Formats: sequence, structure tokens, C-alpha cells
Amino acid sequence: MSLNSTAFSHPSYFLLVGIPGLEEEQFWIAFPFCIMYGIALLGNISLLLVIKAEPSLHEPMYLFLAMLACTDLVLSTSTLPKMLGIFWLGSAEIGFPSCLAQLFFIHTFSTVESGVLMAMALDRYVAICCPLWHSSILSVPVVGALGSLVLLRGVVLVSPMCLLLYRRHFCQHHVIPHSYCEHMALVKLACGDTRANVIYGLFVAFLVVGTDLVLISVSYTVILWVVAGLPSRAARQKAFSTCTSHLCVILAFYIPALFTFLTHRFGQGVPPHIHIMVANLYLLVPPTLNPIVYGFKTRKIWDRVV
Repeated sequence: MSLNSTAFSHPSYFLLVGIPGLEEEQFWIAFPFCIMYGIALLGNISLLLVIKAEPSLHEPMYLFLAMLACTDLVLSTSTLPKMLGIFWLGSAEIGFPSCLAQLFFIHTFSTVESGVLMAMALDRYVAICCPLWHSSILSVPVVGALGSLVLLRGVVLVSPMCLLLYRRHFCQHHVIPHSYCEHMALVKLACGDTRANVIYGLFVAFLVVGTDLVLISVSYTVILWVVAGLPSRAARQKAFSTCTSHLCVILAFYIPALFTFLTHRFGQGVPPHIHIMVANLYLLVPPTLNPIVYGFKTRKIWDRVV
């Protein structure tokens, strides 16, 4: 049999299981997921409209927040409609091109979200540590350029993942034990030696998360050192309050992201339904939480909404 035969070709479709081990319960699990998706859509679209309509919000912090809202809309919309179709309608089939496209959007915009969070940490660093230079260092063109670079980084790093998978043959079963098309889930279905896929995936993950977390950690270490040296308690509280929202968002994004990443590669003892539930929440909780956190914690946005 030749290597180009149908046994060693791309499948016409994959079957997404949903949440392995919770196939009976996932019909009901879909209801809170749908509510969270609705909140994510309403909250992030409202955030974008408020920032666009209010000239006083055309500042680096809010422009980065608008980028975060756009990223969250893409992340949640690339996964939740199909996921709800699986849970409610049993629509488990996803075509090979659609699966690769979903994988591309999920991993690209997860990378973009990490980059935007890093850029927001740098913004807080400049605002607190160099307040007189803030507007000149982070002008609107500079913010736009940073956003473009973050998006370009995501596209450049994730595109080879999709290309490597496209060049693979899938001779195993075509059932993906997941709720969406994820890189390592597809790699495990490919034939032959997949070390290049695994190594490149690890390289991208460690490069993005490592670089961004280091810069975020350094920024907040310096911020805490500067804030601790402020003369008045009121000034310290004001400085801390500007960072609280961002720290909540960082924790909501990175904790489930790191759990999902490490479980996929090293957590063979973690039950599959726990792993997949956290992986689903990783793409749903930040888009739901971000507009709520920033809406309540940011006075300018809250005043504009009410």
C-alpha cells in the first residue's frame, strides 16, 4: 500500500468527544457554559463600545484593555459555539480544515492574550515608576505598534504548528478526547515520529509563557518596591488599586493555562474529565471575568457604564 493511500491521509473529519467521562452530564454542564459565554460577549462588546465612545479612555491602559477584549471575543467564539453543539446536539464532527483553523485561532490568540497582559504590566510599570514620561513613552502609535507586534508574534509562532500537523498523516482513530481541537490532542493521533511537533510545541509554550511571565514578574517586583517607598498611605493605596485588576486577570489566565499545559504533557495521573474541564474553563473564564473585573475596579469605565 502506498503512503498516499487513504489509510495514511488526512481524515475528512475528526470526532470531538466533549468531556471524556462526563458524556451524560455534559448536556447540563453546557448551561453554565452558555451563560458565561453570553456574559463574555455582552461584557467585552460593552467594554469596546465604552472605550471607543469615550475620548478620555483613549489612553494606553484602556487601549490595551480594548485589545484584551478583542482577544477574548475571538478566543471564546472560536470554541464555545462548537462546544455547545457537541454538548446539546451531539454535533461531534469537525472537518480537518476547520479543526486546523480552530487550533490556529485558539493557540494564536492565547499567545496574543499573554502578550497583551505582559504589555499591560509594562504600562503599569511606566505609569507608576516613570509617571512624568508615561504619555511620551507609551504614546498611541507606540501602543498600536506593541499590539501589532504581539499579534504578529502569535501568528508567526503558531503557523508552523499548523503546517507541521498538515504535513502529518493520520492513520490512527479520528476521535479527539477533547472539547476542541488542541495541538497536543491532534499530535497524539498522527502517525510516525512526532517529536518535531512535540518539541516545537514545547518551545513555543516555554518561549511565550516564560518570556511574558518573567517580564510581568520583574515589572511588578519593581512596582512593589517603588510603591513601598511612597511617603503617604493614601498614595500607596492608590498605586496598589491601579494594579489589583490586572493581577486578578493575570491569575485567572495563567493558573488554568499552566495546569492545562503541564497536564497534557506530564499529568498522566490527572483524570481526563478534570483536565478537559480546566482546559474548557481556561478559554472561558478569562473572557467572562475580564470585563467584570475591569468594569467594577476601574472608576472611569464604571462611571461611563452607569
